[in-house]
Amino acid sequence: MGPIRRAAVLASLVLLTACGSVLTEGTADVAGIAGAGIASGITKSAAGAAAIGLGVQTVALIGLRYTEREVHRTEQDTIALAAGKLRPGEVGGWAVVHTVPIERDQHGLVVVSREFGTGAFRCREVVFSVERAKRRDFYTTTVCQDGQVWRWAEAEPSTARWAGLQ
Repeated sequence: MGPIRRAAVLASLVLLTACGSVLTEGTADVAGIAGAGIASGITKSAAGAAAIGLGVQTVALIGLRYTEREVHRTEQDTIALAAGKLRPGEVGGWAVVHTVPIERDQHGLVVVSREFGTGAFRCREVVFSVERAKRRDFYTTTVCQDGQVWRWAEAEPSTARWAGLQ
């Protein structure tokens, strides 16, 4: 098995872990191994090998960050969709099952605490929970209606989130 194939297998294993720091560091390490394998087949120059290694590592980390953002967007869209189906004071459930297990599946409850705006600019303040094995964490956010779809409206949540929602 060649160095590039070994690096790809290692990358696949790293991507299946659920710990964010292990995932980030593992991706960087695997990218370094892959970069070294690629560089050794292309150049004997130390500077060239370093440039290739840094390039591969950068591309791998950009890909990881993109994937994490997509996972978080899915979680946020799921909560917004659940909140959009409720009237103020109603409680509903939400759940996300990830197809790529880079983060844990999440679930909880959501309630619309108030609604504001009108017509084409309608928003809701919601409180949602994330259910854990032995506890329940609560958070607030705002969702707004965009045509027929409710969307997450917080640019940067003001409270710390569980591993990776934001």
